[in-house]
Parts: sequence; structure tokens; C-alpha cells
Amino acid sequence: MLLRLYFFISLALICLTSHAADCPDWSPTRAQDEITALQKQIDLWDDNYHRSGRSLVADDLYDQSRAQLIQWRECFGLGLSPEPLRTAGGKIAHPVAHTGLEKLRDGRAVETWLRDREDTWVQPKVDGVAVTLIYRQGVLHQAISRGDGVSGQDWTPSARLIPAIPRQLKEPLDVLVQGELYWRLTGHVQTSAGSLNARATVAGLMARKALDPEQAAGIGLFVWDWPQGPAELPDRLTALDKLGLPGSVPYSQAIKTLADAERWRDHWYRTPLPFASDGVVLRQSRRPPAERWQAKTPYWAAAWKYPFAQALAQVRNVDFKIGRTGRITPVLELKPVTLDDRLIQRVSVSSLQRWEQLDIRPGDQVSISLAGLTIPRLDDVILRTTERPELNVPVAADFHPLSCWQPTPGCESQFLARLTWLSGKQGLALPYVGAGTWEKLLETGHLKGLLDWLTLDAQELATINGFGERNSARLLNSFDSARQRPFARWLKALGLPPTGQAKLADSWQELAQRSTEQWQAEAGIGPGRAAQLSAFFRDPQVLALSESLRVAGIDGFDSR
Repeated sequence: MLLRLYFFISLALICLTSHAADCPDWSPTRAQDEITALQKQIDLWDDNYHRSGRSLVADDLYDQSRAQLIQWRECFGLGLSPEPLRTAGGKIAHPVAHTGLEKLRDGRAVETWLRDREDTWVQPKVDGVAVTLIYRQGVLHQAISRGDGVSGQDWTPSARLIPAIPRQLKEPLDVLVQGELYWRLTGHVQTSAGSLNARATVAGLMARKALDPEQAAGIGLFVWDWPQGPAELPDRLTALDKLGLPGSVPYSQAIKTLADAERWRDHWYRTPLPFASDGVVLRQSRRPPAERWQAKTPYWAAAWKYPFAQALAQVRNVDFKIGRTGRITPVLELKPVTLDDRLIQRVSVSSLQRWEQLDIRPGDQVSISLAGLTIPRLDDVILRTTERPELNVPVAADFHPLSCWQPTPGCESQFLARLTWLSGKQGLALPYVGAGTWEKLLETGHLKGLLDWLTLDAQELATINGFGERNSARLLNSFDSARQRPFARWLKALGLPPTGQAKLADSWQELAQRSTEQWQAEAGIGPGRAAQLSAFFRDPQVLALSESLRVAGIDGFDSR
């Protein structure tokens, strides 16, 4: 993996400019607890990745978690966090240090970086594991894992089994190259397929004592530098090709402007490649002599990563939305985060059962992604806050298709959902009436029951702030139009359970007299649905609504 070692340094510079409002409102004790918990989590990820080749978290989430740690430490004056690769060093020293890469935040940062440089190039940032390959007289002598950039592990036995790594060069030269071992993919499009855990696959294989032929054949090599090679990048690429090392010529493009960098970044993000990539690398053609290289971010190269596929978000609150049928859907209110140029402020947990399994509380850090590139989706809990605040969680048994016909305490959400359904296209299709209308009427005390709006008049609406004369008149006309809606539409608006292919009578009285057995005899209605229909027509609250509609003269309810 290219270069977690000094990723936090560039992020620290960003965090130094953070406004105080971005800092958590924690006591010193709470801050120490939260920072310690996050540090332990990151240490666990680091240790598993560098010692065992196991990636326990997506790179996007790792990077954002480390950025979060840096910010928190800065907020509370705790200085820099420990180096992520402090346990990753090996027994074999690198003849030439592996440098890190500064991560440029956005196009403006890229433009600034390019402004002070000449003869710059761009390459895909291959998503694999870094390696040093050393040839003596053209013969592969040693392969060293990146480790901490100064020393690494001996990967030579495995490297000799990988067909993509030449055992012998075409010329008997002493050569040291640095590159990336990646997992081969066919026609891989990063924007749609993501990284497919490709980096972790290679890291896990290289951590083994032996590779079988199929595993070895699945590993490719991308050489991204020849520290002691020709001074100019094009000359280095040409010479590497002549030596028989896998060339990166097709993936090295000269650029001058931000627009050039953007074009190639977008191209490689959306074009089939034989490897996963997580961004692009900008390089100066010339760089200092190899003996001056150090295991830190250089000035002659930088990375511009692709948009995050997953975002780390802090939970501000948990709302429990209760739908028309009584289904409870927890919704997380988030500290706003940007994902693929979209600002995400809330995400559904899908079901109460899933929320109970995950036990998400305000202060927790969760990962989110976009389903179908548009809909925010909760993926997992990344870090739990050390304090677990109590929440007012609704009891599932209290809510069902026949609960909450009035906005009594605890019923507001389901009651509003009933009204929104009633006025929506699946119900009465009332123009100019939506959830906001019902919320305003409920807030101002004009709705005590599901049908109170039928008796509202212009004088009452005029007292509601924000409606105005024109809006009030339009709303009254919409409400009045409901009286002309057919009986079948009113049944759906009230929440009649689905009736399949059953034939519905034109009067409430006839439908209400049907037994469960009679409902079940209808086409497409099974025992469960028959019981629901029977219960609907016998529910006291529903019967009261039908009486109100009879009094109002609504078609189908007036012949009892």
C-alpha cells in the first residue's frame, strides 16, 4: 500500500487550520477517553495490516479515521499521534528509502502544486503493496517489502515465483527499482467496481511463506520509479522497457495544467484498467539523487486520490420514524459529510432490528456509501463513543397498521405518515398538499384526528402564520376537491390493506359486513391478508372515521 506512513503529516497541516467549532465539546477526561479509543482502533488496524497482511477496514475509512484522530489531538493540544508504521519495519534495510506521498485535498491544491513545477507527469495510483526489487548483473537478487520505508521484510522467495517479476533482465546491469505489486483484474472500472479488496489480497499473499502457481500468476507489477536511473522520467520509462521490466509508459502522461490532471484522473477513474487504483500520482520528471531520498513526503511527487467510496460520519442523533403501517425505521442524523460531491446529513438504518444489533448512539462514528450512486446507505459502525447516551426507543409492539389515528404522545410520526399517504398520489392525490402542510396544521393545533381538515374554513387558516390568503384559498379548494374523489380512492387513502384481485363493493356497509372467510374466498387473498382486512373494517377508530365520512356526504359512506 502506498504510503500510510506519512499520510497523517499532511492531514495535520490541514487540521491546524480547523475552526474551533469543529472541535468536540468534551471535558478533558472525555477527550482523553475518546482519543485513546480511536488510537487503539487504528493501532489494531495497523498491526493486522503490517504484520499479518490483513486489512480490517477500507482504506478510505482508515484515512478518514486517522484524519479524525489528528484533528481531535490538535483540538485538545495533544500533539501528533504515534507513527502508523512504527511496528512495520523489518530486518532488511532499503538501499534507497521509500518516500511517502502528500495527499492533495482538491483541485485547488493540485493547481497550487503544479504552479511551481515544470515538466510534470501523471500516473494512476495503483492500489497494491510497495516493494523494492534489486538486480545484480541483471539477475533478481532481492525483494524487500516497504515496511516503514527504511527497512522491510525479505520477500525474495515469493518474488521469485511471481511471473510478472522478471527473474533476469535483458541486460546484465545492477538495478534497483521501486514499484507496486497489485492483484490482476480484467477490465476493472474503479468508479463502478471499487477496489474489491485487491490491495489486501496481495498483502495477505505476500505475508504467506509460500505461493502456489495460481496465486503467483495473479500478482502484477507496476514499476513507478528507478531511483538511480536516468534523470528524466521519459528516459527512465524507455530504459525500463528495454530491460524487460513491466513498463508504465501507457500510464504515464505529461501534463501542464489542472485541466490536464483532471482529464487523466477522470479517464483512469472511469476506464477499464488491469488493476485497482485509488487516485493519481503527480510527478516531476527530475528528482534529487537517490542518496538524498528519505522516508517522508517528497516535494517532487504527490497524490490526488479519487472521491471517497465510503465516508466516515459522526452520529448527532437517532430519530425513530414510524411509518403509516407502524414500521419503525431509525434514521441517523449525521454531522454533514461529502460523498461523491453530495452533502450527506442523514441515513436510514433500514429497520429497528438492525439498529438494535448495531446499537448506534449519538457520538458513534459510522461508515456510509451511496447505493446506486445516489442513495445514502449505512454500512457499519467504525468506532463507538465511550459514553453511551440513553435514547427514547419506541416499543415495536405498540405500533401496527391500526395504531395512531390521533396525534397522541408518541404517535405523531405515524399520524403524519397517515396524512401524507392520504393526500399523496396513492391516496386522494390532493394538489398543493404535502407533508409540510400537515406538519404546519398539526403544530398549530388544527388536527386532532385524521379527518379534521375536512371542516377547516378560511377564517381558521388565516390565523396560521405563513399560509397567506392565496395559499389558504388554494388549500381550501384542494381539501374541498377530496369530497369528489371516488369511494375506492377513499378506501386506499384511509389505509385499506391490499386486496389483490378481489372485487370491491361500492359501499362501506357491504364491505364491513364481510367475514374473514368471505375475504379469504376472494382471488389473491390468503389467510393473513383476510385477517388484516377483517380487522380493518372492525377497528373502532376506522369505524369512527367511516361515520365522519358518512356525515360529510362522501360517496360510498352514506348508504349504511
